[in-house]
Amino acid sequence: MRRSDAGRLEVIAGPMFSGKSEELLRRVRRAKLAGLDVEVVNHAMDARYGEGSVSSHAGLSISSIPVSEASDLAGLFEGRELDILAIDEAQFFGPGLIPAVDSLLARGITVLVAGLCVTYDARPFEPIPSLMAVAEEVVKLTAVCTVCGADAAFHQRVHDPGVGDSRVPVAAHVGGVETYEARCRRHVEFPTTA
Repeated sequence: MRRSDAGRLEVIAGPMFSGKSEELLRRVRRAKLAGLDVEVVNHAMDARYGEGSVSSHAGLSISSIPVSEASDLAGLFEGRELDILAIDEAQFFGPGLIPAVDSLLARGITVLVAGLCVTYDARPFEPIPSLMAVAEEVVKLTAVCTVCGADAAFHQRVHDPGVGDSRVPVAAHVGGVETYEARCRRHVEFPTTA
């Protein structure tokens, strides 16, 4: 993954509890062992494990830079020969993440993006699906359904479900096992359409 003229986009996607952050951390650690210049950022909205840290539900963690706006990413490492930028909880950056990633790729930076590709009410969660469509590599992980133990491609908000539009990230959407459960297709509650 050495720096080249063109960047490379790698997306790690799936529902909550599928190991996205864990896989991102694994790739970051390998890149650092290879001597590459790597930075990790996460959305400032996610401070579940403390500010300035990306952590997995399994307890792995690494230092990160909290960022509030996708537009800040391109200038954050201006003038630096960065090899890899890893972005966790990428869904919280919204559609502005797409041009920010494009700008980084144009500079020859490999961008690792980890995030939810589906909302808690089983709808596509942009910008992850759009980034998946143009990535050189996509890893789509599943969790374990809390109801039956099958592969779970979804997660369901089981406590306090009335927190607004699931596709518009707000701080109330940030949570863990106290609020969400992994669900398979058989046990997820899809939204009703009028």
